Amino acid sequence: MHDSDSTRAPPPDARPPKRAPHRDYTPQLRATLRFVFVVALLAAAGYWAWHQPFMAQPRAIAALTTASPPTTLPMPVDGVSAARVADTYGAPRGRDRSHEGVDIFAPRGTPVRSTTDGLVVGVRDAGLGGKQVWVMGPGRHRHYYAHLDGFAEFLEVGDLVRPGDALGVVGDTGNARGTPPHLHYGVYGPEGAFDPLPLLRAHDADNAGASR
Repeated sequence: MHDSDSTRAPPPDARPPKRAPHRDYTPQLRATLRFVFVVALLAAAGYWAWHQPFMAQPRAIAALTTASPPTTLPMPVDGVSAARVADTYGAPRGRDRSHEGVDIFAPRGTPVRSTTDGLVVGVRDAGLGGKQVWVMGPGRHRHYYAHLDGFAEFLEVGDLVRPGDALGVVGDTGNARGTPPHLHYGVYGPEGAFDPLPLLRAHDADNAGASR
C-alpha cells in the first residue's frame, strides 16, 4: 500500500516561502510633509504681501475688474445739476464722427471730480480732448474727462481715486478752444461709448427722493 501524495514528506531541501519585506514609507511621508509645509509657507507669504501698501494698486485693479458698473453716477462738475445738461450724445461732430459723451458747461476753473472709485490710467494734454484724464472704474469702464483747464495738484497715472476726488478744472482745451468752458464727459464700456446722461439723471433723482 502506497502513501498518498498528501502525506508524503517534503523533500529535505524544501524551504517555506519568503515573506515580502516590509516597505518603509517614511521617505515618502517626509517628502509629502515638506511639500505641504512649503505650500503653506508660500500661501502665508502671498497673503501677507497681498495686503501690504505696495500691493494697493493690484488690489484695486482686481476689485475694479470684478465689480459691477454703477447704475447711477454723480455729477462730475461742481454746482451743476443733470437737468441742466443737454443730451447731445450721438450728435454729429464733423463729417466722420459723433459725440461720444455729454458737455457739461460751467465757469472756467470749476472743479471736476471723479464719479467713481477708480485707477487713473491717463493724464495728458493732446488731441481733441486737450488736457484730459482717463479713469478706469468698476467693471473696467473707462471714464473720460476732457477739455480741462488744468489738472488736480500731484495727479498722476497710477493714482487711486474715490468718488468726489478732484481731477482738474473746467476749461476749453483741445478742439474746444474758443467755445464756452465745459467738461466733455464720456464713459466707455466693453462695447464702446454709451450715453452717461441717464446715469447722471438717475443719481440726481435718487438724491431728490432721499431728501423728501
